[in-house]
Amino acid sequence: MFHRSKTIKDVLNIVPGKRRLGPYRFLPIFFCIGGIMEWIMINVRIGEETFYDVYRRKQSEREYQQKIADGLIVLNQSPAK
Repeated sequence: MFHRSKTIKDVLNIVPGKRRLGPYRFLPIFFCIGGIMEWIMINVRIGEETFYDVYRRKQSEREYQQKIADGLIVLNQSPAK
């Protein structure tokens, strides 16, 4: 049913630790990739903002809209003339 590629198998066998760790030998690689992604999201600025700046701003906007919907905040409306 599934066709296994010899090339992919050879590439996977290059990663050391097959006898000792088995399929878990890939975990350190993915752990490092996740750490690098997190560092980029915190420290790399695109324009004027980082990923977390945008996240905090959007979360704050959602909370504000929820308070308006719940009636906790009343927007000032100018009287009709």
